[in-house]
Amino acid sequence: MLVAAAVCPCPPLLVPEVAAGAAPELDAARAACTDALGVLAAARPGLLVVVGTAEEGGRGPFPQGTPGTFRGFGVDLDVHLGPAAHPVPERPLPTSLAVGAWLLERTGWSDAPIEGLGVADTLEPERCVETGRELAGRAERVALLVMGDGSACRTVKAPGYLDERAAPFDTEAARALGAADLAALRALDPALARELKAAGRAPWQILAGAAENAHLGGALLYEDAPYGVGYMVASWS
Repeated sequence: MLVAAAVCPCPPLLVPEVAAGAAPELDAARAACTDALGVLAAARPGLLVVVGTAEEGGRGPFPQGTPGTFRGFGVDLDVHLGPAAHPVPERPLPTSLAVGAWLLERTGWSDAPIEGLGVADTLEPERCVETGRELAGRAERVALLVMGDGSACRTVKAPGYLDERAAPFDTEAARALGAADLAALRALDPALARELKAAGRAPWQILAGAAENAHLGGALLYEDAPYGVGYMVASWS
């Protein structure tokens, strides 16, 4: 059963070494992520699953100890999804899960075993909900770290340029995440999310499936759009 969840954004810029001189711009987001992970630890889960979107080669489950790296972003920095495993798993973490692993290492997570799951950003809502139900059934007390961004079309300098639909989409997603509104999360339009480059849609709908019958309350800890991308942090407990 799901006992807690943390929703965090997953831009590599969240990692200060990657952001370099721009790192202070996301200090508030990092602090909110730390607070959200504290809620996970306080729930005393028996299993933590980190969920995020991935390209085809990075989809599927990742065992504890899987390595990830930020070398592709010009930084000599490696992470692991929990304690390093022997032998080392062959597939590296996709970027979204590597950012999650960095957050966990940064906060010194040692409260429960960790697994990862990479999913397609095109995963249909029904399948997202089914996946969430499956994850919630993995252990008696399951926690989720849900990695995903909102729209990437909030300004003319955003990766997807300016789209007037982006701000309303992010506002509703943030409201739903802060209120733990499962119906509203399930109702997010996958076609619109894809047009707005909102990679968090599928992970958020997986969370909605996992939280069925869990009766969790939510709190929105951070919402902003630096770089024209919607970033949200929420905690459910």
